[in-house]
Amino acid sequence: MKYNILGNTGLLVSELCLGTMTFGGRGYWTAIGTLEQKPVDQLVKRSVDAGINFIDTANVYSEGLSEEMTGRAIRNLGLDRHSLVLATKVRGAMGSRPNQTGLSRSHIMQQVEESLRRLDTDYIDLYQIHGFDTFVPLEETMRVLDDIVRSGKVRYIGCSNLAAWQIMKAQGYAEFRNLTKFVSLQAYYTIAGRDLERELVPMMLDQKIGLMVWSPLAGGLLSGKYKRDGAGPEGSRRVDFDFPPVNKERAFDILDVMHPMAEEKGISVARIALAWLLHQKVVTSVIIGAKKVEQLEDNLAAVDVELSEDDLQKLDEVSQLTPEYPSWMFERQGRDRMKQIEELKVKA
Repeated sequence: MKYNILGNTGLLVSELCLGTMTFGGRGYWTAIGTLEQKPVDQLVKRSVDAGINFIDTANVYSEGLSEEMTGRAIRNLGLDRHSLVLATKVRGAMGSRPNQTGLSRSHIMQQVEESLRRLDTDYIDLYQIHGFDTFVPLEETMRVLDDIVRSGKVRYIGCSNLAAWQIMKAQGYAEFRNLTKFVSLQAYYTIAGRDLERELVPMMLDQKIGLMVWSPLAGGLLSGKYKRDGAGPEGSRRVDFDFPPVNKERAFDILDVMHPMAEEKGISVARIALAWLLHQKVVTSVIIGAKKVEQLEDNLAAVDVELSEDDLQKLDEVSQLTPEYPSWMFERQGRDRMKQIEELKVKA
């Protein structure tokens, strides 16, 4: 297991992060997973034994039950809390009353306390806003996040599912007011869904913001177990819960390249998909979730997959984005500078 620096910090996190969306299974989340405490303990133990020090959850997962089970697993296994990086999120509705949702000072102050209680910990390493809240001024959200960092309840803050302009607005306000900045973005990214490369990737590289990837197998579609006609394993996630949205024709064109590559290496298609992400410069950590230890084992083995330059070129060619404005104009107008850069490299 390799460890990467999270954004512009001194915090080291494992290149694979254990996701906990399958823990519990309450309400809406039964479609994702319904794991009870014993298998949860097994997954956490195997992950830590493999070198994972990064665990991601959210207050909304199974209506708080995922956080509770995560905290209980750490306690049941006797793990050293200080050797783990615990991440959770806030934004979604945690009740039916008007102020039990969103990114207001009221909701965040209440939910950070609830997450601390459920996780059975004194502090949260990475506290992330789970999305954008059009109802609440961004200034209010950034100020309360700074307050909970200064209080010691939270060490770092991050965001999830935001646009590049929203993140830059938040960072700019934090810089101007000397507040805590976001150190990470948790976003959807797969070889079949490379949309964030248009705006978010250049922004993250420029601003030194770490990337945590959610749903790296596109909700299981990139596991290699599905056919173009929609057939898949009975009870599988994509059959029961068709999310996130994917251009399936394009995805299967990519899978047509991945299958022979996986067969040649004697590994699963899923490992190829995960390994491709681990080869991307912008990626800090890839979040993997599992219902069974066998599935977890296969995902863990992705860190040992070596993709050659030829492999990466084939995967890039079949999955690359269609040029959009203004990116094609950037490329066209930037040719002179790229030529100069190459010339300078030769001279050096």
